[in-house]
Amino acid sequence: MTAPKPGARAEASQDDAGDARPTRAPDTAPERTGRVRHRRPEVFISVDVETSGPTPGRYSMLSLGACVVGDVTQRFYVELQPVGPGAVPDALRVVGRPLKAFANSGLPPEQAMRQFAKWLATAASGARPVFVAFNAPFDWAFVNWYFHEFLGENPFGFTALDIKAYYMGLAGTAWADTSAGRIPEHLRGSQAHTHHALDDAVEQAQMFERMRRAAEGRDPNAGRSHRT
Repeated sequence: MTAPKPGARAEASQDDAGDARPTRAPDTAPERTGRVRHRRPEVFISVDVETSGPTPGRYSMLSLGACVVGDVTQRFYVELQPVGPGAVPDALRVVGRPLKAFANSGLPPEQAMRQFAKWLATAASGARPVFVAFNAPFDWAFVNWYFHEFLGENPFGFTALDIKAYYMGLAGTAWADTSAGRIPEHLRGSQAHTHHALDDAVEQAQMFERMRRAAEGRDPNAGRSHRT
């Protein structure tokens, strides 16, 4: 996530996704064969949110974009009605639209989160979904709060994977060098950073996929820092 983004595209249907509540599956399957523990496969879900301010509850999540890392054609986007009037002017300038625009175009938060949970279950297809974001603590705070506030549980569980921290470990760099502009070009996503939740979720997915390839040794520039 970066700052909230403009744009009013709707990639996902805004019909009600039904009343079934999402159920968080256990992190690992209990089945064992001899001494080998069989873990559920994992699917990485890149998530980006745009908000009216820095904290959930006092401020609103206005849009949410997500896609599958490794297959960005599997994607989701929804806009949400504000939960209240709280807004930071700088945040709305980045979003490019006033709160009243989202009040008119967005879904009620409960309906929006049900749609996201339904899409997530389909995208994961039995695998364990892993939340991935750039500066994940920010995006996670909103998504986690909205899931628990409106659905009572979070299908992602209790944890999120931060791309900035992943890169710090990969490159052995300082935290100050994990900003998007300081990550080497060969590890960045090809999708333009538009400050739209879905576009930026795709960009993050591409970035994380490239970092994963580097970590697995499939990239000759694995972990190369921009610093000299």
